[in-house]
Amino acid sequence: MKHFTLAAALAILAQPALAQDKVTLILDWFVNPDHGPIIVAQEKGFFAEEALEVEVVAPADPSDPPKLVAAGKADYAISYQPQLHLQVHEGLPLKRVGTLVATPLNCLMVKADGPVQEIADLKGKKIGYSVSGVEEALVGQILRTAGLTMDDIEMVNVNWSLSPALIAGQVDATIGAYRNFELTQMRLEGAEGKCFFVEEQGVPTYDELIFVANPERMDPDRTRRLLHAVERGAQYMINHPDEAWELFSATAPDLRDELNAEAWKDTLPRFSQSPAALDQGRYARFEAFLHEAGLVDGVLPVSDLALDVGAAQ
Repeated sequence: MKHFTLAAALAILAQPALAQDKVTLILDWFVNPDHGPIIVAQEKGFFAEEALEVEVVAPADPSDPPKLVAAGKADYAISYQPQLHLQVHEGLPLKRVGTLVATPLNCLMVKADGPVQEIADLKGKKIGYSVSGVEEALVGQILRTAGLTMDDIEMVNVNWSLSPALIAGQVDATIGAYRNFELTQMRLEGAEGKCFFVEEQGVPTYDELIFVANPERMDPDRTRRLLHAVERGAQYMINHPDEAWELFSATAPDLRDELNAEAWKDTLPRFSQSPAALDQGRYARFEAFLHEAGLVDGVLPVSDLALDVGAAQ
């Protein structure tokens, strides 16, 4: 009887160590190489080692994830730094808590052999886009480098058909194309693309993909553990790129194609190796940029936009 009681007591004591916190992470899009460190962390057991059970969900609508987190229907979402600024100004209770992709992916894309060989060639041309607001601010800044204004071009909403619209000649350029995907997609469809990188055209550098949470509901310790696991995933990808690709691409048959294989290589150097770290100046500069572009009424302090969870212990 004594032995049974001792065993039962030990089992009870052991339970808290075995218990895992369940969290929901909604992606910005269907699973693709942009999410490499998350999927690798899941497959390698890094989340489990942080006592986390992470449910990774692809959204039905790409605009939903931040709204779901703001409403308390999910713990974290993958979103975009430029959109975060606008959403916070609109009153959504969101803050950046981590960085996934630490460079812009967006670019102004043209046909390599097309009529636009330099920014000045955009005068009188059509530029395709998918999401209004930030995209127009980016185009406005890019045009300024060549002494042009928005009045010199025509913006055309092509929904999400950026590469097809460019290939078909419906537009002369696109904004919103991801450099790590669209260039390869164009090549696979028999066309060659060229990117003008936004950060080389006067746009402040920003984090393309970030982790956002509702600060009123967020558990700082759980967030630190989540980001530590993602950091380990990103490190594993850098240290073992081939093994990481095999691990990632084995999670879904449609990931094992040439587009995703090339995107994996092109995205690899862009993942944050310190996802919890916050570059305050980066958020301050982009906030000022949006204000100057007339997209936000005032300038918010970085503390209203982003958290350094590592410093908040």
